[in-house]
Amino acid sequence: MKEMIFRILAALIFFTGVGISIYFRRKADRETGETLSRKEDGIPTMTIIRISGLALWVSPLVFLINPQWMIWSKAYIPDWMRWFGVGIGILVVCGIYWLFTSIGNGITPVSTTRKQHKLVTNGIYRWVRHPLYTIGSSLFIAFGMMADNWFIALLGILAFVGMAIRTPKEEANLIEKFGDEYREYMKRTGKFLPKLGNR
Repeated sequence: MKEMIFRILAALIFFTGVGISIYFRRKADRETGETLSRKEDGIPTMTIIRISGLALWVSPLVFLINPQWMIWSKAYIPDWMRWFGVGIGILVVCGIYWLFTSIGNGITPVSTTRKQHKLVTNGIYRWVRHPLYTIGSSLFIAFGMMADNWFIALLGILAFVGMAIRTPKEEANLIEKFGDEYREYMKRTGKFLPKLGNR
């Protein structure tokens, strides 16, 4: 019964977060009339993203279908830590909604910007330049905690590392588009977490 409760909570949190993401991404494509090609980041980068992304997305689904298929990566963490994962997951879902309502149509699947892209510095972007990377990877880490599965949590960590490696290219594109406005924005914000000491 306990395992079923954690499984249901993990599913609710995971699919709510993913659902919010899909809704706002499709809305941005529809309202801008612009669908960006994933080739913008280059074939090697996109190949790595697709292969790792497949493992990242399939693993939680495999667990939800049949946890026994993922028993080889059971972490045996205490229940309080799994409940902590539930709490993180709920906060993450709220964070996902906040960041998508903040960035609006500026969301893109690649490191390039849309033609009519405007620099967003409100909402969560007032403090953090790339909250999607932190929050998105946290969804999988929280899922791994709820599922008591070290492999899924590790994939969340590796996803963050992969996105962090791509960030300099994304920031170079933003500097090219917005110039000094973005450089000033970088000075007062943190890359993945709020910058300490800034109001």
